[in-house]
Formats: sequence, C-alpha cells, structure tokens
Amino acid sequence: MSATKRSKTACWIEAMRLRTLPVSLAGVIYAAGLGLLSWRFSLVPALLCLLFALLAQIASNFANEYYDFKGGLDRAGRQGPRRGVTEGDITPGAMKRATFATLACACLAGCILVWLYGSWWMYLVGIATALGVMAYSAGPYPLSHHGFGEVAVICFFGIIPVTLTYMLMGGPFGWWLAAAAAGIGLMGANVLIVNNYRDIEDDRAVGKRTLAVRLGLRAMSAIYLANGILALILTLPPWLAAGPGWWIVPALYLCGHTVLYFRLTHLSGARLNPLLGMTAVLMLIYAAGFVITVTASA
Repeated sequence: MSATKRSKTACWIEAMRLRTLPVSLAGVIYAAGLGLLSWRFSLVPALLCLLFALLAQIASNFANEYYDFKGGLDRAGRQGPRRGVTEGDITPGAMKRATFATLACACLAGCILVWLYGSWWMYLVGIATALGVMAYSAGPYPLSHHGFGEVAVICFFGIIPVTLTYMLMGGPFGWWLAAAAAGIGLMGANVLIVNNYRDIEDDRAVGKRTLAVRLGLRAMSAIYLANGILALILTLPPWLAAGPGWWIVPALYLCGHTVLYFRLTHLSGARLNPLLGMTAVLMLIYAAGFVITVTASA
C-alpha cells in the first residue's frame, strides 16, 4: 500500500512538470530585483506574487494534461515526460478536479494580493490570467494547439508577472519595464519551443498545429537563438544600473544560451528532455543573478 501511495505521489509530482516551474519563478524574481534596484522591494507582495505564479502554472500544466487527453492529443509512449492521465496513472476526473482546485487556490492568493497591495484594475488582469490558464489548452480554440502558445507564454510568464509584481511593490509603470518584462517572456517562450521541437512528430500525427509544426525545426531553432539574444537586449537597461560587475551574469547567460542552441540543433526526441529543463534553469539563474548583483552593489 505504501508503495502504491508513493507511486501516486510521484505521478502527481510528475504531472506538475517541475522542469518548467522555473519559468514562473523567474519573472517574479526578476521583478523583485527591479524593486531592489529602485528601493521599492517589499517581501510580502513578492512572496504572494510568487505563490500565485506557481499555482497558476501548475494549474495550467494540469489543464494541459487533462484537455490534451480529452481531445485525444496525447498518446502512450510519447517522446516527452510520462503523462499520468494518458498512461492510466491518474484518472481524468482526478486531474480535472486538481486543475480547478489549484486554479481556485491561485485565484484566492491573487485576490488577497490585490486587496492588500493593488488597484481594482488588477483584478481584471487576474481574471484574464485565470482565463489564459484554461484557454491555453481548453475551449473552442486552444492557444497551444494553433501556434499561439509562445505568445501566451510571453504574456503570462513575462509581461504580466514582471510588470504586476513591480507595480504591486509600489513601482511605476514605464516602457522600460514593459520591454524588460517582454524579454523575460521571450526566455520563457524558449522553454516551450524546446517542448514543441521535441514533440513535433507526435503533434503533427494528432493534428496539433503548434508553431513548430507550422514553421518546421530549422525555423524554430533560429527563433530559439533570436529569442535569447533579443531577451538579453530588452533586459539590459536595468543591468546597466546594477553596479560594478553588471556584465557578468548577462555574459554567462549569452554563453549558456549559445551552448543550448547548438545542443538543440543536434538533438531530437526524448534526448531533448534535459535541454528543456536547462533552458528553464538558465532563465531562473539569469533572474536570480540579477537580484544577487543588485543586492551586492547596494
């Protein structure tokens, strides 16, 4: 019985897709660095933003698994990580309940956050985020099935978390902030690019029109490279104010990104699974490195 329980626990942990979670962490952490840089950092709203982002991403991952199974888009023995519902490890009903329960927890955290620190219009952004969690995989036109997944990631894992976290800490909106937030979103989009690059044959076979299926592998690898470079450019202005040694983390990021790009062009199928995690971790290191650099120079 204990072995079965451990197995179920492992299945649920796998369904959370831990390799992807640095994407939601990175945006909030980078925004915390912006708060430190402008002397506006506040711990409680930052932590609540972090909780909301994590719960929203886990809900999105659960929803993706449930609705892809429901639509017949997941097959046993796929190239990516094991899908618990498709493989029979988790019942569809349990996954659906987990999706809405996790999303409800995210909404509760978001409501508390905005009530304590935000403005009324931020509730609308929260509603849009909750709808985006579902629209990514569900509804009459699932974004991830029609080539708009990367755009959704840029918006919901870059622009929204970075700008709102900074503003909830009392910072003003500015175009420099929107640009930096979009840069973080581009880094997050690269994680999805690796995912869809790996799954291109599976997705094509079931009629899923991801950007990789639409454009092909060569174009997607070029977009992966360009995204990383453009992200670095867009996020560079705050680094210039971060003090001595500001260039170290961006230089390391560029080197790491280049290495991952060349690995992307030489790997395929399940061999890309570690690269997906490394792309997400590189994004997290970049955001954490910004916080460390700003803190060290304060």
